[in-house]
Amino acid sequence: MKETFINPDTNPTGIEVSVIVPNYNYARYLPQRIESILNQSYTGFELILLDDASTDNSVTVFEQYKENPHITAIIVNEKNTGSPFCQWMKGIEQAKGKYIWIAEADDSAAPSFLKTCMELIYRHPDAAICYVGSHSMDGEGNINPHDINHWKKESYHQEYAYFDGKLFAEHNLYWRNYLINASGILFRKEDALKLKDSPFLQFRYCGDWLFWFQIAMQGGGIIEIYKKLNYFRQHNNKLTTTSRRLGGGFAEDIKVVHYMEQALPHLDKYKKRLRHGMLYRKIKRLSAGQETKEQLFQLLSDELHADKADYRLERRNQILRLFLPSLTTWRRDRL
Repeated sequence: MKETFINPDTNPTGIEVSVIVPNYNYARYLPQRIESILNQSYTGFELILLDDASTDNSVTVFEQYKENPHITAIIVNEKNTGSPFCQWMKGIEQAKGKYIWIAEADDSAAPSFLKTCMELIYRHPDAAICYVGSHSMDGEGNINPHDINHWKKESYHQEYAYFDGKLFAEHNLYWRNYLINASGILFRKEDALKLKDSPFLQFRYCGDWLFWFQIAMQGGGIIEIYKKLNYFRQHNNKLTTTSRRLGGGFAEDIKVVHYMEQALPHLDKYKKRLRHGMLYRKIKRLSAGQETKEQLFQLLSDELHADKADYRLERRNQILRLFLPSLTTWRRDRL
């Protein structure tokens, strides 16, 4: 690791939030990203810039901001780690703030993002995670009118909701990663530092999902804000999206669910079988070849003891839910 700049004169007094920008070859988006941070109406933050051995002019862009008083570190890796989540942890360990904002290099934020989150965190000081809604934008910055937020219909008439972390993990995160983009989230540093040896650091696709689950399971509250204050860039030819359609990442999905079930041993058997059936269905629908599917089915069996019977149960559930209002479904189970 090559540390190009560490500001020794930064006064930690007044720093409540450490903003971490992990970057790899996103020089073209960095000015918009960094300006959207520096223009926040809430100013009690430091900014840590991380580069994972980019081959474009990212470091040159970083150094243009070197003298800004919010910048406390610019850290450049000599060799690419291949892991965004290792970069997350590097920034977290460097941070001085009580709360962390992972501001992904190709995203952006409304000027009121930090202020809105911090006002609610001050109202709920035991909150471990606070997150907002997101706009989806393409590589050129055009906003997609499709709503990508997984909110309940009644949520659109509320300012925010507050949940117990462990219940949120069991009833929401077990089914899917409702925290869709790190750039729209603040979380407590002390909780994250307990995960320095977590398997999330070895994941490529689903590390964030496991990370949020592990933080929520530590027991703090979860604040869900029903305002779209984050701009989540989703590239048209995103490599990870194509890879997942062909099977990449589904092995990690299975491993995350396995970890969750180990952490939640009291889960209802029907709920677990329904979850396993959902995984089985997704594998069946993959664009991958039959050999890849068979490998994933075998992993599903090895890790979760799941089989085609769980898939049939999940399919029956889709029909019976129309006639049995009390039947467990993932939508009904969520908080």
